[in-house]
Amino acid sequence: MIRILLAEDVRILRDTLAAVLRLEDDLAVVTTVARGDEIVPAALQHCPDVAVVDIDLPGVDGLTAAAELHQRLPQCRTLILTGLGRPGNLRRAVAAGVSGFMVKDAPAEQLIDAVRRVAGGERVVESQLALAALEAADNPLTAREAEILTRHAAGASAAEIATDLHLSRGTVRNYLASAVTKLGARNRVDAARIATEAGWL
Repeated sequence: MIRILLAEDVRILRDTLAAVLRLEDDLAVVTTVARGDEIVPAALQHCPDVAVVDIDLPGVDGLTAAAELHQRLPQCRTLILTGLGRPGNLRRAVAAGVSGFMVKDAPAEQLIDAVRRVAGGERVVESQLALAALEAADNPLTAREAEILTRHAAGASAAEIATDLHLSRGTVRNYLASAVTKLGARNRVDAARIATEAGWL
């Protein structure tokens, strides 16, 4: 029997996925959670073989939770579900020790097969996602540019970012301008959108 932890914040989708998985004789959904910060405590309590995790969760995002789960309970393998197949997210997932990566609109049979294969030790990545990741450009942003652009996208002003990072306002503006130029964006908002969609923030 393959023991499954299911993490999905949308209740109707969580209940539907659990019901579909429970129809299989060899699959048992042992626990479900709605938040990313509930994944590791629930996994430590229930010891699942596979964690099926939505990438976008409140509290802690799915990839961050997957990385912690990989460290704390390495025998539990993680299958990430995503609404948007961004190549950057796939690269982050591989770095986090994730065993599978699928889009949410895949057929139920494909999800069931992926759970079984992941439990058996295989790596499962939806073919179109894998191809997009191979074709994607490398991240042109430096770590500092990405950090400042992330803070700006979250609503922080240049003055606030400068204070937090012990930089001058001019330096912060220069980093933001550099990010806009490197990404070929129209402005800072567009730069944040481009970088987020590519999985660089």
